[in-house]
Amino acid sequence: MIGLISATAAGAAARDRLAAAWPDRTRVYEGAVPDAVRAAYAECEQLVCFLATGAVVRLLAPLLADKRTDPGVVCVDEGGRFAVSLVGGHGGGANELAREVGALLGAEPVVTTATDAVGLPGLDTLGFPVEGDVAGVTRALLDGEPVALDAEVPWPLPALPLTESGAAAYTVRVTDRAVAPGEREVILRPPSLVVGVGASKGAPVGEVLALVEGALRDAGLSARSVAEVATVHAKAKEPGIVGAAERLGVPVVTYSAEELSQVEVPNPSDAPLAAVGTPSVAEAAALVRGGELLVPKRKSAARPAMATCAVVRRPGRGRLAVVGLGPGARDLLTPRAEAELRRASVLVGLDQYVDQIRDLLRPGTRVLESGLGAEEERARTAVAEARRGQAVALIGSGDAGVYAMASPALAEASDDIDVVGVPGVTAALAAAAVLGAPLGHDHVSISLSDLHTPWEVIERRVRAAAEADIVVTFYNPRSRGRDWQLPKALRLLAGHRSPRTPVGVVRNASRADESSRVTTLGELDPATVDMMTVVTVGNTATRRIAGRMVTPRGYRWQEEPE
Repeated sequence: MIGLISATAAGAAARDRLAAAWPDRTRVYEGAVPDAVRAAYAECEQLVCFLATGAVVRLLAPLLADKRTDPGVVCVDEGGRFAVSLVGGHGGGANELAREVGALLGAEPVVTTATDAVGLPGLDTLGFPVEGDVAGVTRALLDGEPVALDAEVPWPLPALPLTESGAAAYTVRVTDRAVAPGEREVILRPPSLVVGVGASKGAPVGEVLALVEGALRDAGLSARSVAEVATVHAKAKEPGIVGAAERLGVPVVTYSAEELSQVEVPNPSDAPLAAVGTPSVAEAAALVRGGELLVPKRKSAARPAMATCAVVRRPGRGRLAVVGLGPGARDLLTPRAEAELRRASVLVGLDQYVDQIRDLLRPGTRVLESGLGAEEERARTAVAEARRGQAVALIGSGDAGVYAMASPALAEASDDIDVVGVPGVTAALAAAAVLGAPLGHDHVSISLSDLHTPWEVIERRVRAAAEADIVVTFYNPRSRGRDWQLPKALRLLAGHRSPRTPVGVVRNASRADESSRVTTLGELDPATVDMMTVVTVGNTATRRIAGRMVTPRGYRWQEEPE
């Protein structure tokens, strides 16, 4: 919950805007400001104070305890110009809250945390439990000193300026083993361990928890790397299992007896087969999604034993984000795309597209770029990097799924990596926005490039669109080596549409040198079109109104004036 505190009418107005936008996230505190701050500090995870930073500092000073547990606090000034992350930038989430508040109120977020200021992800913001000399290693990263990566458990990390070899005084170690951090070392605990648990009805929480903790301890594994407790559907609400998972701070994941019975295990048993329909619960539930069995089935120490457990290490799955960059303008790059670019440790893309977004990449991002005509190679490279356990972003212009990189990448990828699609504004949509509303009804996009598609197939599709009276957007309409395809396609459309049919021509939509015009099917000169152009041909209902190209939402249109 976010506590909202204000002292003036202007502050209350901004406070109420925030409360109205986030009704389920916020609570307004009224009355004397010191009392309100103390109450919100005790009851909320975050605070937004519409007060001067000096006043808030004095009020908070006696309340501060530990940066790992203090709420995140953001201050918004009287004029609503700035949203200042004051306390708990990382641990309390104040940095991100300042950005959210700023976006909502039109204020400039002010974040002074050193890592955020230079684009480095904080070691305590990676989503993993972290131990060791966080401040010292972070300072070394900021100062450009060599910091080694010791990945005992390969896991996809965001970009960090780390070296995998060579001497370094500082280390970031990724491990699920129960080891203490050394001097000048940070340990990241990846969620790599799955604990499979079977239990008799009424098994006590203490017995299940002691069994799990003992199994981890004896195997030299850290409980902070446990990702989930897995069991059979029939035990989904078993109090002992649920309670143990709550103590460990992880979810309970369940599988059907049929699924578990298909898993090969070293220690099957007749008892669970008779009770729940599978010869193994603990081992099978831990192994059902693959991994390395580190702790075979073991029973609790009680007599009779009422619980069993097994521990599996699942390998970190690489992540491939296929990111659409939009048509080129920075303000048409989606926030989700920008977030994926900053999350990636490896970026793969066409060199000219990489140049568009190079400034958004975090320090340490490995960039694999290539020139025109290497689409399949880039797709294979991106998938191979993801299979190595990396967090990869594969970029394409417009929407990566439209005449771009998603198709070859997904054809190459299998289910051994996680794939995320990030949509982008397509060239057709960017051009349509410039022209007016030409895509107001059914429309189709057709590429006139016959480098990968036989012309006979392209021609059949153009004929079908012409006969169906569908608005057509032509991609790749004309190049130096392909100068006859566009005239041929226009003749096919002209067989079913009037010469007065509006045609929109947009070059470099959304970019600095954008140009556009609306002409007609009879007047368009194909020689004025190139590969940077999108051509949109209206249907029989499309009209030119006030210089704009408009296709009605319905099939009927008002009669044209005589």
